Amino acid sequence: MGEQNRSIVIYYLFITLFALVMIYPLLWMTSASFKEDVEIFQSPSLIPQNPTFNNYAYGWRGVSGYTFGRFLFNSFLISFIGIIANILSCSMTAFAFAKLDFRFRNIFFAIMMITLMLPFHVRLIPQYIIFNKMGWVDTFLPLTVPRFFATDGFFIFLLVQFMRNIPNEIMDAARIDGASAWQIYARIMMPLSTPALVTVAIFTFIWTWNDFFSQMIYISSPSKFTVSLALRMFVDATGESSWGALFAMSCVSLLPLFIIFIVFQRFLVEGIMMGSLKG
Repeated sequence: MGEQNRSIVIYYLFITLFALVMIYPLLWMTSASFKEDVEIFQSPSLIPQNPTFNNYAYGWRGVSGYTFGRFLFNSFLISFIGIIANILSCSMTAFAFAKLDFRFRNIFFAIMMITLMLPFHVRLIPQYIIFNKMGWVDTFLPLTVPRFFATDGFFIFLLVQFMRNIPNEIMDAARIDGASAWQIYARIMMPLSTPALVTVAIFTFIWTWNDFFSQMIYISSPSKFTVSLALRMFVDATGESSWGALFAMSCVSLLPLFIIFIVFQRFLVEGIMMGSLKG
């Protein structure tokens, strides 16, 4: 075996070992979902001694009189609205910053970039006061409506970088044909920005689906609980925790993330590469 081949083998062995270490928590959680509660923390083996599907049946029954399907629906609803809102608002804002010439454009873009460095916790109290006075607390409105006003600066930046790489000659040709700015945005920029828009949709779904803190702040009724809040209900501070059901429903909640990532992986990589690495 040549020196180059030996280096390749060592490299792939290291990558495989690293991947196994990273995926071990997921394998352990999947294994625990088929174990009885008493066996989960007593047996270190990944193979259940007495495999059971009772954890999935018990976990799907949910908590507080609502099935886990209700919580999945709530998470899908918030995520879907968030995706639509971010795609529309962030793409229009990015189009203005990238392709339109207006006064104080660079200043507004700099202000938008500054918001990326502002922690969420700094805005939490004033936002909660505003939403509480508007009667939006314990509704989905605080989690969805703000996104229609392009509040996610990261997605605006990603789309701006992507749209800047689209040749201006395409827009000039459309203007000669009599197209307005809105027609250029809707019929040219949006189709050409598909990889970046898919990236925005994927990240919006993942971040919304996994969000716990903001959902815990604004939602209190069990009927409006999302997956993140419902999973917390399986763990009781008094010691009556349903660990098997918790791990079973955690595996169920991960399936949409895996499916979406696998299906749209090509667009995700292309959108990040063309939107972030190119100037």
